[in-house]
Amino acid sequence: MLLIWMASVDAQVLIAHAAVEVDQLTQNEARRYLMMRVPRWPDGHAVRVFVLPDEHVLHRRFVTEVLGLYPYQLRRVWDRLLFSGTGQVPVTVATPHELLRSVASTPGALGYADAPPVGLEVRIIEVR
Repeated sequence: MLLIWMASVDAQVLIAHAAVEVDQLTQNEARRYLMMRVPRWPDGHAVRVFVLPDEHVLHRRFVTEVLGLYPYQLRRVWDRLLFSGTGQVPVTVATPHELLRSVASTPGALGYADAPPVGLEVRIIEVR
């Protein structure tokens, strides 16, 4: 019983604005969205990605455990987009609470949380 509870505490989830009409993504698709390589949702709305600072423990855990990448790999992609002027980079927020609020209040937003959020209108996207 304790192991089941511990597993649920450690589960990170991909979240999106409630109006996003995507319920699941493959790991590769999730990576592409977080790497800013997919600029629009299937319905045509712009994707707005929100992340925590690179050194934040939740960011590191989400990137390694859900996306299967190292945080520095993601940072390299974002830096290349920024310095080459070929794309946009995610919006970095200071705290997990601010990330949740930003995703809940921004149409087309995408982010992550350490557990399914309670009390906020967001969509949980299954990463398979």
